[in-house]
Amino acid sequence: MTERDRRALVVRGGWPGHAPEEAAELFVPFLEASGYDVTLEGSLESYADEEFMASLDLVVQCWTMGEILPDEMRGLRTAIANGTGFAGWHGGIVDSFRLATDYLQMVGGQFAAHAHDLIDHTIEIVPEHADHPIVAGIDSITLRSEQYWVLADSYNEVLATTTIVPRDGDPWHEPVVSPAVWTRRWGAGRIFVCAAGHQLADLEVPPVRTIVERGILWASR
Repeated sequence: MTERDRRALVVRGGWPGHAPEEAAELFVPFLEASGYDVTLEGSLESYADEEFMASLDLVVQCWTMGEILPDEMRGLRTAIANGTGFAGWHGGIVDSFRLATDYLQMVGGQFAAHAHDLIDHTIEIVPEHADHPIVAGIDSITLRSEQYWVLADSYNEVLATTTIVPRDGDPWHEPVVSPAVWTRRWGAGRIFVCAAGHQLADLEVPPVRTIVERGILWASR
């Protein structure tokens, strides 16, 4: 397979507050310039098309909340396990399909809160993974945006974290270190997640944009 043969599906929809169409389509020119034939979808129905999903090298998802049907979930999990990459950012991947526990298991993290709404915070690269191709050469990132508190497990390879510091009146008493960028293997497939990206402007911050673009390519078959 040559570089120009690669195929990507970009799925966007769900809760409109994350501007899913605009956010996802920020990366379509990058994908096309990287040699992908890109299909854009505004529904999850393609996930249930076994033949179509098997033809893909990559799925980029920007779908906050919502529900996924059993055949769509089964199709997505099967495709990823067979080698199709899966990538996304913020609520479009870690706040999708809250009732689908098999989705949460596969992705490896679930949005729990953004306790202080829009807040100045820092994303720190994990030192032992500083040479990973997704984050290599990137220093800490400062954003004023939502800071995601994510429930996750030890199967993730965490490349960056953010520390949620309690304020007066908060019910937690110690700083909470939450994964901000991670990868995960699922069968023959690769999964990439960036927890930042609440606002379109966040995705235009150069190091965030670089991490997402690199992560998308890393995840691809």
